[in-house]
Amino acid sequence: VGFAKNQAVIQSSGTYLCFLDSDDVMMPQRVRLQHEAAIQHPNSIIGCQVRREPSESTERYTRWINNLTEEQLLTQVFTSHGPTVIMPTWFCSREWFFHVGKFDEGGKGVPEDLLFFYKHIQKGGEVFRVNRCLLLYRYHPQAATHSVLEGTIWNHRVRFLEERVLSSWTSFTIWNAGKQGKKLYRSLSPSNQKKVTAFCDVDEKKITKGFYTYEESEKRPKPKIPICHFRDATPPFIICVKLDLTGGAFETNLSMLNLKEGMDYYHFN
Repeated sequence: VGFAKNQAVIQSSGTYLCFLDSDDVMMPQRVRLQHEAAIQHPNSIIGCQVRREPSESTERYTRWINNLTEEQLLTQVFTSHGPTVIMPTWFCSREWFFHVGKFDEGGKGVPEDLLFFYKHIQKGGEVFRVNRCLLLYRYHPQAATHSVLEGTIWNHRVRFLEERVLSSWTSFTIWNAGKQGKKLYRSLSPSNQKKVTAFCDVDEKKITKGFYTYEESEKRPKPKIPICHFRDATPPFIICVKLDLTGGAFETNLSMLNLKEGMDYYHFN
């Protein structure tokens, strides 16, 4: 897929690139509106809002795509949802595309959109969304996206988080003492594992347990990480709780702490 996209770019001649998947439909004003935005934001990948077809497929994901704030387009790049503007909506200058470098051509199982998006951010790129629905985005279970192994994406996400965020933090708390939080801890490099001061949660059972013992560690004694209630935890946080799933309970708890996203916490759901 990466090879095909690169060839399309090489064989085209326009100053701007407008991406589209073969099964999606774009609205008549898409090119005009995204082109206007690209002139204003030359180092950006420009996206847009989408309408899902069928409309009830991937509702949480579609809400996320369409409702991220301008700041969240850059702060929520670490989540399992992937790029904060989806590839079929991408619009950018040819010059910027080649500055970032081409899509990874590793073939099946390579998340080439995600890797290009990460590279774009590493090179100082911005993300901008035109707040108009300019694409009919079709869902089908056989999509190439599903051929990428979850573990592959997880590893890329962890490395990107370590490089972009954790490298400049001296300590942090993982919000979620359950499966996802522990998995993140185990995936971190040893130097970043040392920075984890605690796990925090709302689950009394986990909090009462008091500690998470890292059994797989070769260290003796094995590392024991305290588990506390989120109200007693010290920021900054890496949050491993899925958004938009608990009927607003998690979001309420988070807003109670008056923290700033992108400074006091990042989502890694």
